[in-house]
Amino acid sequence: MQIAVIGTGYVGLVTGACFAEFGNTVTCVDKDAAKIDSLIKGRVPIYEPGLDAIVQKNLKEGRLAFSTNLAEAIEKSLVVLLAVGTPDRGDGFADMSQIEEVARRIAFALNGYKVIVTKSTVPVGAAGRIKSIIDENKTSGVRFSVAANPEFLREGAAINDFLRPDRVVIGCRDEEAIAILKDLYRPLYLIETPFVITTPESAELIKYASNAFLATKVSFVNEIANLCDLLGADVKDVAKGMGMDKRIGPKFLHPGPGFGGSCFPKDARALVALAKDAGYELKIANAVIDVNEQQRELSLDRIRELVPDLNAKTIAVLGLSFKPETDDIRESPAIKIIEKLIAAGARVKAYDPASMEAAKAVLPEVQYCEDEYAAGRGADALVLITEWNQFRGLDLQRLRNEIRSPNIVDLRNVYEPHTVRSFGFKYVSMGRNRAH
Repeated sequence: MQIAVIGTGYVGLVTGACFAEFGNTVTCVDKDAAKIDSLIKGRVPIYEPGLDAIVQKNLKEGRLAFSTNLAEAIEKSLVVLLAVGTPDRGDGFADMSQIEEVARRIAFALNGYKVIVTKSTVPVGAAGRIKSIIDENKTSGVRFSVAANPEFLREGAAINDFLRPDRVVIGCRDEEAIAILKDLYRPLYLIETPFVITTPESAELIKYASNAFLATKVSFVNEIANLCDLLGADVKDVAKGMGMDKRIGPKFLHPGPGFGGSCFPKDARALVALAKDAGYELKIANAVIDVNEQQRELSLDRIRELVPDLNAKTIAVLGLSFKPETDDIRESPAIKIIEKLIAAGARVKAYDPASMEAAKAVLPEVQYCEDEYAAGRGADALVLITEWNQFRGLDLQRLRNEIRSPNIVDLRNVYEPHTVRSFGFKYVSMGRNRAH
């Protein structure tokens, strides 16, 4: 099947490469000519394990192409997937300007029946809006359908999530378009992937509701961790006991400095704004957002437990991306915490395996180091914020010899308190400080 993917950001690039891996002929389109030139040469601009290999393989085999010519890509495709950005426009609502512009350009390029599919995270009602824009601007009576097909990709595990998804959601009222999209996903029938066929509105809400619920689990366990520190309980044991209940499950019950990234914060705010616009207050979702903001400040309090006066102190930070296995620093807790450290007068040294170049653009005053031990050298405290695998097995004796003051703040509960303290460190974590 010939398909076009509009947008070569995170979602668009993964989607295009994986559909090519399914055997389709895919053209990924972007207006950024420099990015397209780089992709044509097989250079992937984002850090996502396994993506570069799939892009290079499908480029070589002729199933994947990159272009700046939007009209040409649409004309030769049956399915057109929209994967352009829908950032927060400042009031909680998603900015739909890029989607609307692409819809107008699609209208001018229609030369036969097309299925127009939103992969971007869009507000409920977006499919109807896209249909109206195309109807208003098309120059002929050619037919088309609009469908919502939200993505559920986890950064750092996106390839596996696409090739082996929990479910595929298709929101459309046109049986012909539904059949075409089922055919597009035909390889997933072999592994018995569940399909949810519903209306566009329900599909669009499934995406927002899913992310808001996962964010709720994160904020809930962070509140429980804070309570554990007051009551002398161990959040690791509490979360384990909770997660064994199959109605709850163990995933996303890991306390930390709060959620970040391109999805959870933006989608939670968008859901709240969507509900408010409809005349309803989402009290739980509002609380989730508030708790997440509070967690940044409480993380700073954990650091101050060991370094009460941060002025002129050197703080080593391990991890800058919002989660491991990605270079994405959008709404990263690490960035927010570093900003607070700098505001308090601290000097910050940092190391991250993938995201230091991105961080330099927003935090130029930070000293970026060659590895985790260089970051710790001469520091008054080391703060572990992003739980990259290589930070899980630090040589604590070597670190003890490098650091100026033996203080470790573990905001991800990577280490056992008694182990760290046996090397002479003072150690603070999340929800385990009075239990050990």
